[in-house]
Amino acid sequence: MGRGRQKAKHTKVARELKYFSPDTNYNALAEELSGHTSDEHAGWSEEDFAGEDSRR
Repeated sequence: MGRGRQKAKHTKVARELKYFSPDTNYNALAEELSGHTSDEHAGWSEEDFAGEDSRR
């Protein structure tokens, strides 16, 4: 891919990121920023996310 096409692609991606406005869940954001955890993640530990190799 030539530099012109590469730059155009990067420009397109940057423009999409700049103007894309997803729906924001402000309640979840406020909860996360306040430091409260929801019951959904309560009781999870680092071991729950560890790969199979670390359990041996």
